[in-house]
Amino acid sequence: MKNLKRSAVFALLLCTLFYSNIFAEPTAADRGFAADEFRRGVQSFYRGSYNDAILLFEKALSYVPNDSRILEWLGNSYYQAGIEGAAIQYWEDALKNNYTGDALLLQNKIDMIEERRVVGNSFESTARYVEAGAFPGREGDNFYYNLPISALSENDGGCWVVAYGSNELLRFDANGQMVARIRGPVNGFDSPMDIIRSADGNLLVSEYAGDRIAVLNKDGGFIKTFGTKGRKNGELLGPQYMDIDSSGNVYVTDFGNARVAVFNNDGEGLFTFGTRQGAFAGFKAPSGIAIVQDVVYVADAVAGTIYMFDIAGNYLDNLVPNGTFKRPESLKHWNNYLLLADSNRVYAVNVADGSLFECANTGNAPSRLTCAVPDVNGNLLVTDFKSNEVFVMSKMAELVGGLLVQIVDVNTDNFPQIKMDVRVENRQSQAIVGLKDANFLVTENKRPVLNQQLTGISSNNQEIDISIVVDRSLEMAKYGEALQSAVRDIAQSMNGKGTLNIISAGELPVLEASGNPVQFTQFIPGQLKSALSSNTASDLAIRLGANRLITGEKKRAVIYISAGDVSPNAFNSYGLADISSYLNNNGIAFVTVNLSRNPLAPEIDFLTSQTTGDEYYIFRPNGISMLIDDLLAAPSAFYELSFTTTYSSDSANDFGRRFLPVEVETYLLNRSGRSESGYFAPLQ
Repeated sequence: MKNLKRSAVFALLLCTLFYSNIFAEPTAADRGFAADEFRRGVQSFYRGSYNDAILLFEKALSYVPNDSRILEWLGNSYYQAGIEGAAIQYWEDALKNNYTGDALLLQNKIDMIEERRVVGNSFESTARYVEAGAFPGREGDNFYYNLPISALSENDGGCWVVAYGSNELLRFDANGQMVARIRGPVNGFDSPMDIIRSADGNLLVSEYAGDRIAVLNKDGGFIKTFGTKGRKNGELLGPQYMDIDSSGNVYVTDFGNARVAVFNNDGEGLFTFGTRQGAFAGFKAPSGIAIVQDVVYVADAVAGTIYMFDIAGNYLDNLVPNGTFKRPESLKHWNNYLLLADSNRVYAVNVADGSLFECANTGNAPSRLTCAVPDVNGNLLVTDFKSNEVFVMSKMAELVGGLLVQIVDVNTDNFPQIKMDVRVENRQSQAIVGLKDANFLVTENKRPVLNQQLTGISSNNQEIDISIVVDRSLEMAKYGEALQSAVRDIAQSMNGKGTLNIISAGELPVLEASGNPVQFTQFIPGQLKSALSSNTASDLAIRLGANRLITGEKKRAVIYISAGDVSPNAFNSYGLADISSYLNNNGIAFVTVNLSRNPLAPEIDFLTSQTTGDEYYIFRPNGISMLIDDLLAAPSAFYELSFTTTYSSDSANDFGRRFLPVEVETYLLNRSGRSESGYFAPLQ
């Protein structure tokens, strides 16, 4: 009995000592050990070694529990590793423990990421758009252009605007600065109306009074015109809006002839349609036109409806009842919707069922909205013919919550010269492109840095790093020839630029080879060392492929090659949400090449839809050679900034042991975002 009491007393003493150590104030030695681990953790984070950073920050936290800076960086590391739930928890813990940074900024970041986790990256058909900026045609006595009627967005964040009244084509950058003014052929445009991009990349401009279509190169240089005045095939009377089908044929609403005229890509007239046929009474005033999956949608300004035709011009149905709209004008394809400009409103119309939502409204001010197009930065560009302005409209949440700006790397190799990689996105994980040096302000502890310059824009890069993940399930034995063709086509399309990794998704992932793409142009499946298996670890292979890309080119993608299906245990180690977060949080597209006609497994389809990638069928008519071009053309959110630190002296940076805070603010029209981070100078 006495021995039992002594054991109980001893156990109580141990518990008292244990808990007193946990809640005791950290000693100077503890803080010193924590500082060393924290410094190594920050360096690992900037090397892209997020798992190592997590271990180091957790070790630092064991010396100094509840330190808000360590908690924040632990959250940063989990976020980059794709474990967003843990990241949010650590950020919230940092806020609860005397957080020394900008609490509102961190809370806004938490809110943005939680919103993404709930609604995903899908299109919001019911989003309300409000004015975020404008390109006025006139300010005081300064005249810029007259009567904007249509617009076309560009992948660099800028846009083209057609000015009907001043007979010109205008090029604006993402900041609304006019950078080019195009007046067409020698005799000029004659009431230009609409602008689209043709299948070969040229620009097409319809000329309402000229009864023709002007063909320009991608920079606006005049090439030729097609179409002449008249009522015959290949002739026009007041061409308005245009679109192209999957074969590159050009469809034009021919207002004066009350029809749609169709031309091939060379400008030769093919046929027309729009007269009475069956239940279709014929056009009264055809206006906007859009083609979605080879269904032709045509708005009628008098009937107030949208008609549906096949690409041969056969009437199919009405998308909405007659009289739904007052005076519909342009139609533009937007995901599974049509954007329609109607008087002072912009509607999103679902092509599946005709349901519609008013996504923008200019109120009671005198206006006549003629065109609304989505731009690459998630805005709507809306031309107002009557008020002589082009509006940039953004989602209300974007204006209130701002942009998501992240400092993802700080390079101190040439200290005191610093290079810093910044990622700028909107709330739906879309890259913000077209930013310039003036869009950024870098500070250190709220003081402007020296010699700030924008030295790199990833969207302009023409190199890409690729990890090909080859599914090694038993079904793949049937598709050796198709696999060979896919890998060779991808390698060939990279034109000897960037790095290509080949990874097998067998029972365990295997890095088969890595290097210049040229060495894989003669790839044969027999080179793969990993055996086919009924139990493949697709999740581990995809993460390995992503790991190989973190420190490489800012344009990057994992290409998953399979016959459509996955094994039952393919995603046992990592959930789909964690994998998609890991890819998205590091700017990695997930692309699928399907070697069979089987539908993609739901898991693979989910990953493809949740990133910036797409699905390609190996034997599609035009092959998969454009896959790399598509990836290179996709917007990328990374910017490289260089500056001279204000902490260049040894005393200011404590010989490389002092954490040096750095901040960056990003501005675009009426939107902005901010990020706080820090770095260490090299140890002396």
